[in-house]
Order: sequence, then C-alpha cells, then structure tokens
Amino acid sequence: MSHPMRLVLFLSVACWGIGMPSLQAQTPQKALSFHDAVSMAWSIDPVRKALQVGHHSAKARASAAGSWFAGGPTLSGEYMDDHAIGSNEGYTTYQGGLSVPLWLPGQGSATREVAGAESESINEQLNVEHMVLSIKVLEAAAALQIAQARLNVANALYSATSRINQNVTHAVHAGELALSDSQMAQAGLENARNEQTLAQEAMNNALAEQEVLLGRASEVDFNSGDGLAHARFVDPHDMEENDPRIKVVRHNVEAAEANMKLARRSFMPNPEIGIDAIHEKQYGSPWDDRVGINFSVPLPSEVRNTPMMSEASNRLATANSEEIQARRMVHLEITRVRERLMAATTARQTMRTAADSLEKRAVAQERAWRVGEVALNTALQARQEACNAQMASARADIEWRVATIRMLLAMGVVP
Repeated sequence: MSHPMRLVLFLSVACWGIGMPSLQAQTPQKALSFHDAVSMAWSIDPVRKALQVGHHSAKARASAAGSWFAGGPTLSGEYMDDHAIGSNEGYTTYQGGLSVPLWLPGQGSATREVAGAESESINEQLNVEHMVLSIKVLEAAAALQIAQARLNVANALYSATSRINQNVTHAVHAGELALSDSQMAQAGLENARNEQTLAQEAMNNALAEQEVLLGRASEVDFNSGDGLAHARFVDPHDMEENDPRIKVVRHNVEAAEANMKLARRSFMPNPEIGIDAIHEKQYGSPWDDRVGINFSVPLPSEVRNTPMMSEASNRLATANSEEIQARRMVHLEITRVRERLMAATTARQTMRTAADSLEKRAVAQERAWRVGEVALNTALQARQEACNAQMASARADIEWRVATIRMLLAMGVVP
C-alpha cells in the first residue's frame, strides 16, 4: 500500500476513534493491479458459474446431436393366449420388437448446427460477463480513489481552517479582532469537520462496494499502468465487430437460422424402423418362430408443422431485431468512450492548472489577511475554493485514467 494511503487511513482511525465501523479494520494491506483485481472478482462471480453450467450443457447437447438416430430406441412386446376366452387349445403368442427413429434428410446436420451455435453463444456470454465485471471493478476502484482524494482534501481543509481559527482566537484574545471574526472562523472549522465526516462515510461505502466485488478489502492500483501508450490502434469498426455483445447476438442469429432450417427439415414426424420376433405355440402349427422387420411412417400434418414453423420464424425475427439493437448500442457506447477519453484528457490538464493557480491564490490571500490587507471571509473563501479545485483536479485525473482503461476494455484488453 502506498504511503499516502496508509497516512489517510491512520488519520481516519485516529480522528473517529474506536467507534468507527469494523470495515476500517479490514483496510487493504496490499495494492492489486487492475488485472489481478478483475481476476479475483471473476473467480467468485456467481454469474460466471451459472453461465459455465449453461455452456457445459450446450456442449453436451451439441455432442448428443451427433447421434446416428433421431432419438432413443423403442422396445415393444405382446403376449396373447386363449385362456381369457374360455378355450384351452394352447394358442399362445409371444411377440417383441425393437425400433429406432431415423433422421429426415438434413435434419441431423441442422440439429448439430443449432446446438453448436447455442454453445458458441453461451461461450460469448461468458466474455460479455467478464467485460461487464471488469467495468464494475473499474468503477468501484475509481469510486474508492475519488473518496480517498476527497478525504485528503477534507483533511487539508480542516488543517488550514484550524490554523486560521487558532490565529483568530489569539487575535481576539489580544483585542486585535472582533468576536464576529472568531465566530466566522469557528463556522469555517465546523464546516471543514463536517466535510471530513461525509468524506469518511463515502470512503467506507466505497470500500464496502469494492469488497463485495473482490471478496475482500483491497486497494486497486490502476495508476501505474501504461495506459494507451502501448495499445495497438484498432479501427472503430473492428472494435464493434470484436465486441463480445455483437458476437453473442451474431451466434443467436446463426442459431435461429439453423433452427429455421431444422424446422423445414422436420416436415413430418421421424419414421421408425426395427425388427420383430414372434414365438408361437399353436395347436397343429408347423412352425413356432418368425422374425421380420417393422416400420412406421407418420404423414405430414399442417396442425403440427404450422406452429413449429411460426415459432422458428418468430425466433429468427427476434434474433435479427436484437442484433440490430445491439449493434446500435455498441456503436454508440464506443463513440461515447472515445469522446469521454478526449474530454477527460483536456479536463485533466485544465483542472490541474486551475488547482495550482487557486492554491497560490489561497496562500496569498491568507498572507494578506495576516497583515490586514483583506477580510477574514476572503481568506476563508479562497481556501475553500482552492480545496474545491484540488478535489476537481484529483477527480479529473482519476476520470482520465478510468477513461483510458475503459478504452482498453473496448479494445478487448484488460490492462
């Protein structure tokens, strides 16, 4: 853990005492890289486990679709004798058969195509979940760093207002300032203390949110990455085509097309063919055993085929619609990610310059107040504005790093 982080957490515990929530006792001890943090969150992600079960099931269906027959065998048997009708001439028949359903032309390959496309779709859904989880980890880490920056600024503001308040108190006791100045300084100190409380609350909440994702409290360090410096250029169109969400809907369309093909190939119920064996005990019969074949061919029916074709058509139409919507969404998102990165780059520089300028102004105003050139409220306001600018600069820097990593994630890279 970095030295500033340890200092912030130490000051937090010292200021708020032993009554603070137990979450602070779980303060991160070692900073994780963003890549390691994503891997840690991925290892305990419940959605991943559910999708993996679905993926294994889809692969099993694809493997089963390669069977030689369209279904399992059917075993049939009959037994007849003449005792039930009051005759006892010894007419007894034992008959058994075994038959299997056959694939219709092209039905087997179409079934394998449907199962294969569904398996690939679930596999890409795993990649989608990994990308979504990476964004969640990034946002949680950014929220924690912003909360830490806010606490740093709040501590700095409290130190500055405490120093001014002490000077004012001494001046009031010496009769150099009016009591109203002491009240103004005390109000500024109380406002700074309130901001410390709110900043500490925000950091505790951010720590809890990150702990839920990672399974334990840990600092995520994405400031030391190379950013886009070593990332290869990817054309926006290629970024869209390689997006796992596009691949998912593309496989869904392929599965729907294969399902339509399967529906056309299944124009009638599957015929069955098998063998029969008969063993008879009949009075005066010259034979008692026979063996032969059996077959069953159900004829096509609109009552069966129409709902099946309608369902396949609806599935294909839905898949095509979802593909169009997904492409629009991904195109818009990638455009926003690129624009956010460019805006964050500009904001980072301008906020840093503004913070430096306002810090110098606050120092100058405080010095001028000490020599009596400006009023106390001017010095307090300048310090408040300088702290606000420092917070804005820290936020802009974090948002720039977030936009950088977000761009890498859109390229398919987890830094």
